[in-house]
Amino acid sequence: MLFRMIFTFALCVPGLALSQLPDTSTHTNATGMTLVRIEAGAFTMGGETTPLPESLTGNQENRINGDFDEHPRHEVTISQPFYMGATEVTNAQFEQFDPDHRALRGKLGFSRKDEEAVIFVSWEEAQAYCDWLSEKEGQAYRLPTEAEWEFACRAGTESIFYTGDELPESYHKNQTKSWYPDPFRVENYPMDYDDQIVSLVVAQTPANPLGLYDMHGNVEEWCQDWYGPYETGPQTDPVGRVGGRYRVTRGGSHGTVPYYLRTANRSATVPQDRNWLIGFRVVMAPQPQSTPLPLPPLPRHQQDVQQTAPNYAAANASASPRFEGPIPYVKIPENSQGPLYSRHNHDPALVECPNGDLLAIWYSTVTEQSRELGLAAARLRYGATEWDDAAPFWDVPDRNDHGPAAWNDGEGNIHVYVGLSTAATWGNLAVVTIMSSDSGATWSEARIIMPEHGTRHLPVESVFPMADGTWLLPCDARSQGHGGTSIHLSTDQGETWNDAGGKLAGIHAGVTQLTDGRLFGFGRGDDVSGNDGVLYMPQSISSDRGKSWSVSASSFPPIRSGQRLVLTRLQSGPLLIVSFANDPMEMTDAHGESNACTGLFAALSYDDGATWPTKRLISDASGRTIEFMDGRPFEMTSTNGEPKGYMSACQTPEGMIQLISSRQHYAFNRAWIEMKK
Repeated sequence: MLFRMIFTFALCVPGLALSQLPDTSTHTNATGMTLVRIEAGAFTMGGETTPLPESLTGNQENRINGDFDEHPRHEVTISQPFYMGATEVTNAQFEQFDPDHRALRGKLGFSRKDEEAVIFVSWEEAQAYCDWLSEKEGQAYRLPTEAEWEFACRAGTESIFYTGDELPESYHKNQTKSWYPDPFRVENYPMDYDDQIVSLVVAQTPANPLGLYDMHGNVEEWCQDWYGPYETGPQTDPVGRVGGRYRVTRGGSHGTVPYYLRTANRSATVPQDRNWLIGFRVVMAPQPQSTPLPLPPLPRHQQDVQQTAPNYAAANASASPRFEGPIPYVKIPENSQGPLYSRHNHDPALVECPNGDLLAIWYSTVTEQSRELGLAAARLRYGATEWDDAAPFWDVPDRNDHGPAAWNDGEGNIHVYVGLSTAATWGNLAVVTIMSSDSGATWSEARIIMPEHGTRHLPVESVFPMADGTWLLPCDARSQGHGGTSIHLSTDQGETWNDAGGKLAGIHAGVTQLTDGRLFGFGRGDDVSGNDGVLYMPQSISSDRGKSWSVSASSFPPIRSGQRLVLTRLQSGPLLIVSFANDPMEMTDAHGESNACTGLFAALSYDDGATWPTKRLISDASGRTIEFMDGRPFEMTSTNGEPKGYMSACQTPEGMIQLISSRQHYAFNRAWIEMKK
């Protein structure tokens, strides 16, 4: 199934006899809603023509003239008048349609009053409200197109906001980079949260020149369009793309920096999402009769994907030692400013496709705590020696898409899990999944499997099926560099998920199952003191499917910021850990001799993690300088491996362990780990 469903344009309620639009400057309907008449006209749609002030950009170079998706600027004609709600739909107005929504008033502290903007409403629910209103009023109500929204917001202005090139303080409602409602941040930084819960009462600041309130801030507003790239050239009554993954939102909200409240700024999210930043306003007008734009071209990793499985028997790699690489898989041109960014590429997932290709997925951004963070992907085609250039994979516009995890279920399907933020931080994630049954050539429609935005929802790259068929997905339990990892379980092949309730020690944990059925894991942070008084990486074991964990000191040194381990069971039986020695540690060096080494290493356990007698540095001993995380150089020698990176690994059927860091790809087998001089 293609990842983008097709949207059929129609009037709100098929077969409904609709009245002519009124011709008054305002119109008040039976629900008490006031709508403002917007006359036909033309404007230039899109980003800024001159550099934005530093007060908005924070000196991030990808934002000099707005975001990449605000260009190219293009001329748009709105050929027919329409009426737009003077305010966002309020609780009192929405609950005439859905009285049950009243139970959501005050959720997380927001929107308790009748006259506050309604929130926790999905795109589908907003659309259903329009259908109900159309039938009730005998008029065509719908969500505004993205072009109508920007035309109405600009109200004839060409400045950054309709107020000018700055948004006055009176419009500000907690215009900061918010972590709310992350309980750790609230508990430890209470002064930062005094003003997080703000009033969402509509029409408390001056209207724009057309009489529309709250077009900059209060809450984001759903639009009708599927999100997609702009095209050059003049357009009349554009209605967006014919399909997509995300529905557009506009206007910005409380709890975010003012940059995202600009007139030209474009946001979006999956249509099923409900959160405290998004509401909507309505338009009263027939549906524009223009044709939607076609779907944009597929990214490189979805093009020319072969569907024939390779002959692994002819490429068996289990007998003799093999080591290949490292070669870079992050291939993004320098100074890229969107949709991919050359600045910071990190946190990868790696999966072997049924056709033998490798697919790497990671996030690409300027900074981690930012709305531009999205997922990139690249493909290493079976038999190739170079990775394809990177291309966008999953990028919910202006949402922090954190923590990809991926696995091959052995039934011909690839599953990818992504944390979906409300805004710029990862303390308030929901979890979304997509699936491919054709080696990543096409992807299913996105499905939210953990819909409540919060902690314990940052996917970790250690997904696997337990012995009884239960699927296990680890997720960081805290937004900090310590505090544990939660376990989520599905007993119906990913349809529904339940939090096991406990947490193992350390974030970014690698988790596996022991032969006796217990769960076993290592994590970063929450270090444990050994009998010698030295701190070690924590080791956690659960006998009750993740409800509770016993924690002890492992035999491995702790890892630090910028480092993530791998823990998995090899096809031939031993457990494998790939981790980092930040200080010299005795192991087999790259020449097969025992030596004190630092950096990236692999270790094997033949007794279910009780001991780890085999340890080997992962290095080609070449002495060459290569790049690790974010392009920083290091010298790879016989006793020095990569110093930092988030690791992800899978084992291909011929026995090769495919390992990626935040930039490099290594391949080796068990025989190579065990090889000595």
